[in-house]
Amino acid sequence: MSSNKMLLKKDLKEKRELVNIEVDRFLPRKDEYPKQIHKAIRHTLFAGGKRLRPYLLINTYLLFDSNIKKTLLIAGAIEMLHSYTLIHDDLPEIDNDDFRRGKKSCHVVFGPDIALLAGDALLVYAFDTINASNLDERIRLQMIKEMSVEMGHSGLIAGQMVDILSEGKKVDTKTLEYIHHNKTARLINLSIRFGCYLADAPEEDIKTLEKFGSKLGLAFQITDDILDIEGDMESMGKSVGKDRKVKKVTYPAIHGLEESRKTAEKLISEAKDILKPYGEKAELLQMLCDFILTRKF
Repeated sequence: MSSNKMLLKKDLKEKRELVNIEVDRFLPRKDEYPKQIHKAIRHTLFAGGKRLRPYLLINTYLLFDSNIKKTLLIAGAIEMLHSYTLIHDDLPEIDNDDFRRGKKSCHVVFGPDIALLAGDALLVYAFDTINASNLDERIRLQMIKEMSVEMGHSGLIAGQMVDILSEGKKVDTKTLEYIHHNKTARLINLSIRFGCYLADAPEEDIKTLEKFGSKLGLAFQITDDILDIEGDMESMGKSVGKDRKVKKVTYPAIHGLEESRKTAEKLISEAKDILKPYGEKAELLQMLCDFILTRKF
């Protein structure tokens, strides 16, 4: 393993643990009544995962400021949002996946009814987390407003809806990119913006880093599509080969594997170029870009 990969792996682990501690403190204990819902909430949330979105938030913040403690609870809220989407994605009525983060999906362990409620609870807890933070009221309201938009009917839910409606159909690149932008890139960009807000970053930098997030988000999803074909369950932590079986709309399905790979590589290269003006402060984000393209340390 190269020194860069070792450094990134170590840093991801350290920041993941910091976020986990903060989230663990905020959420109800698993033995609080009613126990089943609290166990289900924690099942997927603490099943593993690299916490890439919280990591993006924290490291974006560190481009401008150094008080990492300020970011942890908000990074936890982002992870609650992400875990909510995973629980709902895995339900039999949507993607019907029995595994997530290398473990049995929430609905397999607790049943679809409780899994649905666990996802709902995490979505609500994400808003509650922002509200409970000691941030200035103006920033809290801005974050809550943006979360509502990004996760709502014109954001993530829109992407999910078009994804479901497109199964088994021939769609164009515009529709595919609409799905990927809404399902994946918007939450990635939300993480980046929140990092900027916490650091009170200049508006020009926020716009620049949103361009970075859009490219990274699309590359992330294209790579996911490729790995569903070429990857294995051990490294992915979830079932592979499902996209083709249910005739999902994916980049390889429309453009082929080789073209998809070239597009992802181009997007990552462009994303890294955007980070160059930030110099050494962006080194870990540069390393993260390379990791997202391969998902290997």
